[in-house]
Amino acid sequence: MRFDSIGYARWCNHVNGVNPTPEMRSWLTDTVSLTQKLVARSSHFRVRRLRQEHALCLADEFAQLDLPRRARVQEREVLLQCDGRPMVYGHTVVPLSATASDWPFFGTLGERSLGTTLFGDPRVQRGKLQYARLRARHPLARRARAAIGGEDFASPLFARRCLYRRENGVLLVTELFLPAIAELAE
Repeated sequence: MRFDSIGYARWCNHVNGVNPTPEMRSWLTDTVSLTQKLVARSSHFRVRRLRQEHALCLADEFAQLDLPRRARVQEREVLLQCDGRPMVYGHTVVPLSATASDWPFFGTLGERSLGTTLFGDPRVQRGKLQYARLRARHPLARRARAAIGGEDFASPLFARRCLYRRENGVLLVTELFLPAIAELAE
């Protein structure tokens, strides 16, 4: 499998695998709610839902979801904005086999933060973070670029993902840190 192919990323189990700057390392490895961290660094925080629908999972996602091959999933994509500027592109997938009792809130989030819901539910188990640098050809980098108006990114986007479990369901959250994140004070 070529990791520079469209649809694949080289996901690492340790942040050193993506060689981040010290500032970016802090964003990637922090285990508190990303929503809470962004709210604390802005006057006005907003979740802008881009879409939520059934779609084919990405080529580098199905194994994380314990699916035998690429399959249709429930997919949600959002922009996390601070003071009107997009900081993070969020991508969440849930297998269609998940039941309403596994993730009862997922279908009705609208423009509410998924992170607040995940961190507030004691039945949710968070997996280990994985890290990648997504090149411009990766589907999520292309979608993020389109969501912010087609602006090209000067370099690959740092990303992290985490698998969450609740009851019998799994949910994979991927967060791409957009270039403007560097402007937020740590």
